[in-house]
Amino acid sequence: MAASNPPSEMANGAPLQTAVNPNLPPATASLSYWQRTTRAFKYLNHNQTKTPPASTTYAIIGSGLAGVLVAYNLLERGVQGEEILILEAREAVSGSTGRNAGHVRPDAFRNFSGYQAFHGSEQALKIVATEETNLKRIAAFIRDKQIQCDFNLTTTFDVCLGPDAVEDEEKNIKDYLDAGGNLASLGVKCWYGDAAAEKSSCPGASAAYEWPAASIHPVKLVHWVLEHVIERGVQLWTHCPVDEIREDSAKLGVQTSRGVVSADKVVHCTNAFAGGILSQLTAERLTPFAVQVASVIPSAAASGDKTFKSTMALRENARMFYGFAQKPLDGTIIVSVGRPVSKGVQAEESHTPQVAEEIVQRISKLIGPNDEPQRSGEGLDTTWTGLIAFTPDKVPYVGEIDELPGQYICAGFNGHGMANIFTCAGGIAGLLLGRPWESTQLPECYRYSQARLSKSA
Repeated sequence: MAASNPPSEMANGAPLQTAVNPNLPPATASLSYWQRTTRAFKYLNHNQTKTPPASTTYAIIGSGLAGVLVAYNLLERGVQGEEILILEAREAVSGSTGRNAGHVRPDAFRNFSGYQAFHGSEQALKIVATEETNLKRIAAFIRDKQIQCDFNLTTTFDVCLGPDAVEDEEKNIKDYLDAGGNLASLGVKCWYGDAAAEKSSCPGASAAYEWPAASIHPVKLVHWVLEHVIERGVQLWTHCPVDEIREDSAKLGVQTSRGVVSADKVVHCTNAFAGGILSQLTAERLTPFAVQVASVIPSAAASGDKTFKSTMALRENARMFYGFAQKPLDGTIIVSVGRPVSKGVQAEESHTPQVAEEIVQRISKLIGPNDEPQRSGEGLDTTWTGLIAFTPDKVPYVGEIDELPGQYICAGFNGHGMANIFTCAGGIAGLLLGRPWESTQLPECYRYSQARLSKSA
């Protein structure tokens, strides 16, 4: 779930002094709720002390959803598992996928105006359609494979708590409809006044917009895919960060902390950290921001038959929101704060106590008063930070890196990775096998190019 724009200031108007430097992932990152609840995964630290193979056909950097789905799609297209190597700087699924807020949330009409301003109406409509397709694909994949990953296909609400939030939503709707969009085809329902508060279960809501979405345990999903591809021969090396890539005669030399791997093709699936290897992705072209997420154990007021069935974004204004999802199996509430955390928080290593307290207060306000005394174990469970990777034009970098033959990228998801990666990873796999861009069926504006980068110079 993304912020509307790459932020230049805090929600309170204070200047945002620094973004996180796009260098190698820190080894001492805090554990997210998703990581804490999957510590028994047998490939978590796979091959962590062994020397990686001397050569491979496909080297995939990053073991998050993008990386493992590229591997999966290559296998499905006939590539042998032994030809694929996944390199991970830390334990498996330790980056953005493992640290997100558990949403699979297409934008629907949200952010349409911004997409339209950068890319025109046709491309903006394709972005909306791509995210809708992505939700259908991930739902079908999980259903067909019977993956146990707490997937909950439900609806989501954009809940407006102030007039400028409503104004922003209505502008996006108008621009979407004027461009030929159809709210009914997306399953969008609009509620206003008392109906908004009633339908969203959010006191004080002046408007609420509802459409299909899902929540998920993202790490459980990726662990399933990882186990599947490893059993088909794909090699995984964890705790093996890549420092640089250099041309090595006819191949690419992938320099890791434990030696060089010679590869025919390299795929960068490192999202916010892609600029640590690809120097052309300066902080202006791929901007990582740390945002804070927390898991909360609800009181009786949001337990049992009082749990929230839909996910939501609580929008206090056009720039500030709280992401909210309650897990249907155990009732844990996951809350994200839709703005960067304060200066001084170093990437994924720590969190801001004041933001954690803000989350607790926001949840209490949403749930309402509890008639029973708070019990030990209720309230804030754990909090962590993760990185959102913003691009100047709001869409990810996907495709071959034209100035670096043999290298490809699938990164820079603007907080919308779970809403895009199922479509993007399949497209990348086709490109790796020589298929044209048109075969990806992705919006043309997603395509990486030097010309696109030059616009943000």
